[in-house]
Amino acid sequence: MIEVHDLHKTFKAKSGPVHAVRGVGFTARDGEITGLLGPNGAGKTTTLRMLYTLMTPERGSVRVDGLDAQRDATAVRRRLGVLPDARGVYKRLTARENITYFGRLYGMDDATIAVRIDELARTLGMEDFLDRRTEGFSQGQRTKTAIARALVHSPRNVILDEPTNGLDVMTTRGLRAFLQELRAQGHCVIFSSHIMQEVAALCDRIVIIAQGEVRANGTPDELRAQSGEDNLEDAFVQLIGTEEGLSA
Repeated sequence: MIEVHDLHKTFKAKSGPVHAVRGVGFTARDGEITGLLGPNGAGKTTTLRMLYTLMTPERGSVRVDGLDAQRDATAVRRRLGVLPDARGVYKRLTARENITYFGRLYGMDDATIAVRIDELARTLGMEDFLDRRTEGFSQGQRTKTAIARALVHSPRNVILDEPTNGLDVMTTRGLRAFLQELRAQGHCVIFSSHIMQEVAALCDRIVIIAQGEVRANGTPDELRAQSGEDNLEDAFVQLIGTEEGLSA
């Protein structure tokens, strides 16, 4: 479980301070998929970076399975599997070698890594390119490799930043099925998106973020009830108070 309380983050700009995140708070539970939904520039990625300890909040706290992300950062990282907004892979290594390298960073032995790679390759459909160098990979192949290396250590908590960005329809469908499998296994899954259809299809709970603030938080049915709208997209527009920013 991931508990987020009153996060704040400000960046300096020539025009003055930019308040990227202002008091964001929510709880992502085990066995559920929690979606961060909002327009581009809403503060989703900055929030996620604070969750996985890449950034330090100016105020507020993050707890992962009861551990404080600032005081126990190393232990928290071991409990997380993260697909960041940057999908970089080591181009001179094969997909298998990329995943193996991350497994060793987590202290896994090679035999356990090999078993885990076989499991992930079957689940993600990577068998055809697992032993190819990643240079020249498609966007979908790079994303699958990045997801596999993030999950090689079987973390209980998974954080994905716009995981379907740039993927084709079939790869996106496969990734959705994979996320549903993680939920069925009891994992805590958080992913960000600006695509309404994606969030509606997957999420047990939705956190709507706009201009760095949480505008609404609840199940799809709760958000519809709160907004008075039958359609989730209309509910989103009502709750953030703008017609801008979402893909239909």
